[in-house]
Amino acid sequence: MILCVGLATVDLVYRVDRIPGPDEKAQATSFEVAAGGPAANAAVTAAVLGAPVTLITAIGSHPLGDLVRADLEDHGVRVIDAARASGGLPPVSSIVVADGTGERTIVSRNAGELLVGVPQGGLPEAAVTLVDGHHPVLAVAAARSARRLVVDAGTWRPVFADLLPYAEVVACSAAFCPPGGAVEAPHVVVTHGPGPVSWSSGGVSRSIAVPPVDAADTAGAGDAFHGALAFALHQGSTMEAALTEAIRVAGVRVVHPGPRNWLRRL
Repeated sequence: MILCVGLATVDLVYRVDRIPGPDEKAQATSFEVAAGGPAANAAVTAAVLGAPVTLITAIGSHPLGDLVRADLEDHGVRVIDAARASGGLPPVSSIVVADGTGERTIVSRNAGELLVGVPQGGLPEAAVTLVDGHHPVLAVAAARSARRLVVDAGTWRPVFADLLPYAEVVACSAAFCPPGGAVEAPHVVVTHGPGPVSWSSGGVSRSIAVPPVDAADTAGAGDAFHGALAFALHQGSTMEAALTEAIRVAGVRVVHPGPRNWLRRL
């Protein structure tokens, strides 16, 4: 089983002819609502690829949370809500995607000040655990108990200092800038958007080219990459094979508009 621990949001996804400027209105060409967030999107990706997946996150009892749970469960993800007693709004993201280029603008209200602990009953056992650094108490508990830990390192947050020592794989964006400089882990992966994916293992650095694609929607591409990476490692793939599969899946994601349509192409 793959355990994903981290953020789940309500994603409001608008497609427009172009990203509006300041004080400018735009009419959306389409609109969709789906569950989002790094851990949630990775969980959906891994589940659709065929792995049993559990997501531990914080959603709460607000009616908007039902949209998140329903979408995740419809895509085969078992959800454990560590904030079920909370009646506040769940995290919400508004995503504006430009037709033609796939570029996007995101306005989010993430977990904010919501603090959640380990759910009653503890954490389930998993062959591979993926954490995104949101909900720090949960993230640290998951890291400490993980058999194999994959860390989704997008933007630096203080909790990463407590997560990285447990990681087998740290998958960083090119913008990830830890205060101490270099990241140390058995495998360190750095993505560069459409550029080659680089990684180091045992002091040896390598890279894999990313095949060029016509991008229609780049939202969640990194999350799809991480979910596919966790899936491939769960299946017993080598690091190079796992990264090759993650690149393939992320490429499928970006050429199909919308938060869920692309999953049918896997």
